[in-house]
Amino acid sequence: MKRKLGFISVILAGALTLTACGESGNGTTTTDDPNEVYTLQAGHSLPDSHPYHLAFLEMAKNVEERTDGQVIIEVFANSEIGAERELTEGMTLGTVDLVVSSTAPVTNFVPELGVLDVPFIFKDRASAVNVLEGEIGDEIFAKMEENGIIGLSWGENGYRHITNSKHPINTPEDLKGLKIRTQENTIHLAAFEALGAQPTPMAWTEAITALQQGVVDAQENPAIVADQFNLHEANQKYMTLTGHVYSVAVYMMSKQTYDELPEELRDIVVEEGQKAGAKERDLIVEMEKESLKTLKENGVEIIENVDVTPFQEAVKPVYETIEHQELLNRILDAQ
Repeated sequence: MKRKLGFISVILAGALTLTACGESGNGTTTTDDPNEVYTLQAGHSLPDSHPYHLAFLEMAKNVEERTDGQVIIEVFANSEIGAERELTEGMTLGTVDLVVSSTAPVTNFVPELGVLDVPFIFKDRASAVNVLEGEIGDEIFAKMEENGIIGLSWGENGYRHITNSKHPINTPEDLKGLKIRTQENTIHLAAFEALGAQPTPMAWTEAITALQQGVVDAQENPAIVADQFNLHEANQKYMTLTGHVYSVAVYMMSKQTYDELPEELRDIVVEEGQKAGAKERDLIVEMEKESLKTLKENGVEIIENVDVTPFQEAVKPVYETIEHQELLNRILDAQ
């Protein structure tokens, strides 16, 4: 029997639970058929060459091997089964099994995650990893579980930089009046308003067309995204290495899927998911340098050695508006 979790689980969950599974005393499901195959759907919004995808593929390979083919993970790139917000919502509903996403869209469901999107909150990559893989990260994962999402591991999408079609950006003054696409995230919106830009929130699936048609002038993303989506072909002539946000990502699992899997299979999926973040981060570091080189080769002017102090000062008022002040201060004090 092949049991497919994910999109069809809403339709079949009741029947499958009755025919294939029984409840154990601790509330977890157990399988009566050791030959039953569970197919999980994993999604993300970036290309299949991105580290998000590559780490998911390695996870899928290891899970299939360790479960002797009882758990198959199908990985979908490029928002094929939904953009990040839709994927996150799908996990809470049990219609998507596994997701890797930047944290910004997940804040709609787990507000505490929004603190991680505060500009310049981390001193450097090592500090960010230490915080996320320590007590603070564990507490955030606990909050996620309360909302139907199991946090597996922390990844990243690199440092976010600004690209635009108008002129080099060296200071906050150069952002005045610039129409910039941002994620649908209130902290990012507030930060770019403080910098004098005109932030326009939209899903990434709409952003490239908006850049090409001049609906917006600019966007902010890690170099690897600018490279893999060929933003040099979308009027993005300049990239300023502001590194204004360390773009935290997270590998996640639907709690409904977690509960439906037999314990011995579930443990394997979780163990491999816990490895995915570190693998993905290593790939990001390797590929980021190549992406900057490729962007230069395609005519993008890279503004390096930026004095970020004026940018930091300009967004400082945003810190006072953050809902979870205690968490913010704990992160700052932990570095």
